[in-house]
Amino acid sequence: MSAERYERGSKMLAAVDGVTGIQVVEALAKSFPDFARYVVEFSFGDIYAREGLGLRERELATVAALCALGNAQPQLRVHVHAALHVGCKPGEVVEVVMQMAVYAGFPAALNGLSVVREVFAESGIQLPLD
Repeated sequence: MSAERYERGSKMLAAVDGVTGIQVVEALAKSFPDFARYVVEFSFGDIYAREGLGLRERELATVAALCALGNAQPQLRVHVHAALHVGCKPGEVVEVVMQMAVYAGFPAALNGLSVVREVFAESGIQLPLD
């Protein structure tokens, strides 16, 4: 079952994050191979592969959760890229992060918007959005 989980997780990771996600896991595996395997098998092979939500919805939920945590900027950066990769519109990402001001506080939303600004700049997305 483990090989099947890993294969399913690897395919889902590539679908969500593309080459960037694979590179992140490969870098993690150099120092922490067991944890990298857990990320692939559990996060992507078990959770992301579930029916019920599409990848767009999963990524918007993940962006919201990471923003709300307030201490996960590196992971938020990866998942803002992933949200764009799976077809989320830039405006949707911005709205989700702005929504976090209500539930996680203005500092969390401001930090999240800072990450969004950086990722959008890297991706050639101009702000303000039309």
